[in-house]
Formats: sequence, structure tokens, C-alpha cells
Amino acid sequence: MAEHDHHHDHGHEPHHGAAGHHHVPASFGKAFAIGIALNLAYVVGEAFYGIIAHSLALLADAGHNLGDVLGLAGAWLASVLGQRRPSGRYTYGLRRSSILAALGNAIVLLVVTGGIAWEGIRRLINPEPVGGLIIMVVAAVGILVNGLTALLFMSGRKGDLNIKGAFLHMASDALVALGVVLAGAVMMWRGWPWLDPAISLVISVVIVAGTWSLLRDSVNLALDAVPPGIKPGDVTAFLKQQRGVAAIHDLHIWPMSTTETALTCHCLMPGGHPGDEFLVHLAHDLQERFNIGHATIQVEVNEQIACKLEPDHVV
Repeated sequence: MAEHDHHHDHGHEPHHGAAGHHHVPASFGKAFAIGIALNLAYVVGEAFYGIIAHSLALLADAGHNLGDVLGLAGAWLASVLGQRRPSGRYTYGLRRSSILAALGNAIVLLVVTGGIAWEGIRRLINPEPVGGLIIMVVAAVGILVNGLTALLFMSGRKGDLNIKGAFLHMASDALVALGVVLAGAVMMWRGWPWLDPAISLVISVVIVAGTWSLLRDSVNLALDAVPPGIKPGDVTAFLKQQRGVAAIHDLHIWPMSTTETALTCHCLMPGGHPGDEFLVHLAHDLQERFNIGHATIQVEVNEQIACKLEPDHVV
């Protein structure tokens, strides 16, 4: 009978990737809290004055900033949930909540942006007078809010790509707000009411361009696709190169969360079980080379006993 051995590696996985995709370091919990509070207050104010000034550009930017609030809050909440201990029902804990947060954020953003774009097209056909001065003042406040939020993450942007992503996102939002200020100035100078809905459509395109990749990646992760940056062929070749491994099958690589990757596979080793030390080193190498932090390896030593999971089409 084949001999089975399962090895689990629980080492700490380095942070890497885009914003909203990783555990938030405890030292930046306060920065996220302040950033969320500042941006939420600004979203409410921007939407209020956007309605008063009949400015679709302000409303579009408010939708954009709402997405930022959801993204920051989702990343923070998911990081807290992801640290909960596994239970009898949730044996992996709640790590996948980070994937759900990213997926929900993308869907909400696209729905909000679709409504704004529809209204923008309507107003391009029938332009309405807008308050250029109000637009300029409110957008200028947006530059300040987004700029201050970016500063909160500046110190950590080099050591953690998640923090770097938050920094770059807020800094780019400050540039979008600057564009709205300039649009308000042009409207006051030239009296072009069509410029406001035109700016709202440009902002909508920017949001969709950024959100589409988030939606695609979060759907892929939710469907247990191999995480970006990992090539299954390279992992297969690496495993086959190990001493004593004649063949491998039933290889699966999937995301446990937006920061943690798991792997399971069967290794045929006719020379006999290699011992626990081999499995410990193999799990360590998988984490170092491919950032796979949770590896389960099943060893099979008898070539004459067929494994029912060996065919590639069997899951």
C-alpha cells in the first residue's frame, strides 16, 4: 500500500502585490482608520456639493472616492478576519474574505460608474449650467484630503507593496482632483457647461480601466485559479527535479486568500519514503521560490498500485 505523508508549512509569507490584496501591518492600522475617515467625510461633502452645483464631475469623483473608501475598508476588514483562528467549520479560518472584499469592491464601483456615465452622456446632449467656483473649491479640498492620506502611507511604501499600492492610489486621486479643479477654472473662464459631463466621462473611463483588472483578478481568485506570478509548469518542473521523485500527479495550486497560496500534489518515489526532513526542505523551497506558503505533499512509493487521481482529467 502506498505510504502517505502530509506536510504543512505555516511560515510567514512576505507581503507582495497590489493594494487591497494583503494583510495590513498593525503599525498601519491607524493610518487606514484615518484615511477611511477622511475620505468618507470628503465623499459625503463632495456628493452634497456636486448636487448643489449640478456638477457631474464632482459626483463622478465622489463615486471614485467611494471606491477608495470601500477598498481601504475592505482590505483592513479582510486583514482582521484573515487573522482569525481556524474553527471546526472554517478550517482555513476566514482568509478568503479578502477575495470577497476585492470582488465586492469591483462590482460596486462598476455599478456606480455605469450610472454616472449614463447621466454624463445625457448631459452632453442637454448641457446644464454648473457652479464652476464650487467645483474648484470642493476639488481643491479633495487634493488636500487625498494628499494627506497618501502621506500616511509614504513611510511604508518601500517595505510593503500593499502600502505602496495605497500610497500610489491616493496620490493618483489627488491628480484626478487637480484635473477637476482645472476643469472648473476653464468653465468659469470660457463658460463651457459641456466640459463638466465630459470630465465625468473621462473619470468614468479611468475608474473602469482600473476596476476591470480588479474584477478579473478577484473572479479568478474566487474560482481557485492559480495566483498571478506563479507558473504551474515551473512548479511541476521543480518538483520533478527533486531527488527520488519519479513522477508527480494531482497537482493543485490555489489562493487561500489574496496573500496566501496553497499547493497539494502526489509525488511518486519508488526508492522509498524520503523522511520528514526532505518534506520540510521541499516546503521551504516552494515558499522561497514560488511564494507558496501552505504545501501538502503526498508520497507514494509503490508504482504497481495505481492512484485514482493520477489522470490529469481527474480532480
